[in-house]
Amino acid sequence: MLESTPEFLRCVRCGSKLELDAFKIKKEIEEGILECKKCKLVFPIIEKIPILWDDFSNYLSNRKILSGKIYQLGITEKMKSFLKSSLSKIVFVNDRTSLEERWSKIYQNSRHSKFYSLIKNNLESLPKSNLVLEHGCSIGIVTSFLADSNKMVFGIDKSFTALRFAKEINKNNLDYIVADSLSPIFAKLQFNLVIALNILELVEPLELLKHVSKQISSGYFVISDPYDFDRGANSVRKPLDESQLRTNLEKFGFKISTKTKNPSHIPWNLKLNPRTTLNYKVDLIIGKK
Repeated sequence: MLESTPEFLRCVRCGSKLELDAFKIKKEIEEGILECKKCKLVFPIIEKIPILWDDFSNYLSNRKILSGKIYQLGITEKMKSFLKSSLSKIVFVNDRTSLEERWSKIYQNSRHSKFYSLIKNNLESLPKSNLVLEHGCSIGIVTSFLADSNKMVFGIDKSFTALRFAKEINKNNLDYIVADSLSPIFAKLQFNLVIALNILELVEPLELLKHVSKQISSGYFVISDPYDFDRGANSVRKPLDESQLRTNLEKFGFKISTKTKNPSHIPWNLKLNPRTTLNYKVDLIIGKK
């Protein structure tokens, strides 16, 4: 984690500033704790990645294999002690570790998909920004690209595994946080550009639009999706189609760009394995306030 990042972050529960206790610093904060003195919530920084979850033990309860790996990643005695205490409170529910590892590799193998080139071309046409945020950034393909031309860029994702891949590329204006996209980790901070690519099946669409609308008072929102909501028990409660998405963006105060007023069908090809490719047709919308 960059030494400047704590200035931007807030407690996920009460919105208070967080105090940093750094255990190990080299070029970045490699290990430490962010603490809310008001709520007494503690958020660990492990392998340069802060995990801003309301309940760290609860986060690991869905990631049994990862919990063991995280303990092994702990360097200092302080972190080992914190992790040991956290692990002792866990009642494991299921294990998303293998799933998150698999998708991190799929995104790595698919990073040269034409989809990303088209997204980057559209992003290059927008004004340069002081503050940029990508929701669901995964391994940081687009986030890292944006850091080359914008002042400060953040990426958030639920997958610690994905962000470990993202952090392999170090830039002094780019940082990543494990967090829920709907969590208020930036409190009332305003961004000039917010991006959410292909995550509406993972986050309640209307709640995401409402949340992002509060993060932009003047700037751009770039959102794309293949509208693949057929996920059984894991489906969101209120999916939106291409028309509903545009209508709701306008309700939240965004003006849709002329070139994205009509639905698009951008190819997004994901290499699941050497013999299998998942082919999506993705809709892109650029909104401005």
